Amino acid sequence: MKHSISHDTTYRYADEVRASIQYLRLTPCETARQKVLAWRLDFPEKAKAAQQLDPYGNVMHVLTLDELHQTLVIHAEGRVEIDESCECEPDTQSPLPFLRISTLTTPDDALRDFVQKTCGEQRDRAALITLMDAVRHAMPYKSGVTRVDTRAAQAFALGAGVCQDHAHVFVTCARLLGVPARYVSGYLLNDEKGDELVSHAWAEAWFDGAWYSFDVTNGLSRPERHLKLAVGLDYLDACPVRGMCRSGGQAQMQAQAAAEEPVTAESIAE
Repeated sequence: MKHSISHDTTYRYADEVRASIQYLRLTPCETARQKVLAWRLDFPEKAKAAQQLDPYGNVMHVLTLDELHQTLVIHAEGRVEIDESCECEPDTQSPLPFLRISTLTTPDDALRDFVQKTCGEQRDRAALITLMDAVRHAMPYKSGVTRVDTRAAQAFALGAGVCQDHAHVFVTCARLLGVPARYVSGYLLNDEKGDELVSHAWAEAWFDGAWYSFDVTNGLSRPERHLKLAVGLDYLDACPVRGMCRSGGQAQMQAQAAAEEPVTAESIAE
């Protein structure tokens, strides 16, 4: 299935900003499951953008704007073909870096007890599906109770969270089992509203030479309506937009994504 995507990220600052820098992971990579037919990013006219691959293989743009501004708009647009029959994504790179504990995936005794009671000595995919369901049951989806810097152990103790928290807790537990796992950011196509695309986060775990998806929030053990943007140890490695500014006061960030009518490759320059 082919999806046409349009995504706007807007920063509004309370006061004028002298300079800002943003790290953008808004460009999907080619995988066994998704093929990028066309993609582009649009920036303010006087902004400078340098493209590179980050340590996890994500396409990253470093965007700098060295003049006074109070609003910053970043537009992503493209077309991606998804192979919905593809259940996993093989990878020739070592998965071992994804056994590392990160700031947001540091376990505590409660998580250690939880994963032991849930999985016991099992380390197969079935055990991870059981874990996914257990995390979803222990942490019902609820917005407003956590923040972007909330750690997995904190969210688990609260007993609620959003997709980011679900992914962090699942990844933390999988690593406790000795299974490489990583955080994934991207989009989820609303099955009931075909034109609605939402920013989303889920997890992937490594089995038999490939990465398998686990969407705790939706209870999905395969990526049915998912489009991947970036992967990392946690949110800080894979979030679509992350940056800083000089002065400017408090900033408000708004992101809006949509699945649009099909576009041609000629209308969007890669």
